[in-house]
Amino acid sequence: MIVAGGCRGRTLAKALIEEGHAVRITTRSEAGRGAIEATGAECWVGTPDRLLTLRGALDGVTILCWLLGSCIGTDAELLELHSARLQFFLTQTIDTTVRGFMYEARGTTTPTHVLAEGERVARELVARNSIPARFLSADPHQPDAWLDGARAAIGELLGGG
Repeated sequence: MIVAGGCRGRTLAKALIEEGHAVRITTRSEAGRGAIEATGAECWVGTPDRLLTLRGALDGVTILCWLLGSCIGTDAELLELHSARLQFFLTQTIDTTVRGFMYEARGTTTPTHVLAEGERVARELVARNSIPARFLSADPHQPDAWLDGARAAIGELLGGG
């Protein structure tokens, strides 16, 4: 499952689907459905701003990807998204089928200190709950390198290396 159905999320989904994986992508509104479904991914309307809208999206998910490095908002809103909301959502994965987590630790619009806090929160929770994790630090301004890094991280989480 990819939380965030923007361009990078859809590009990653397309590559994973070509490899034979089933992919679910979240979007905040129905407006994103067409672009997501065009990749072959399942669309789930829900937002980290209202975490309850995402809880059902975890059903049957093996790898959870938190790709929110390019969100926009105030510093306080972004910090909330990458700290308290991330923490609460990760705790929701404990009794699910989720067996791996990937955090986008580098973005285009989210301040570096916010992403660093998100990485700290995620590292603490995955360690406490023995959830394998990868932290994607590839530069999103280099799309091919970013995609290669994301695919490699997911492959590792799936046991491929």
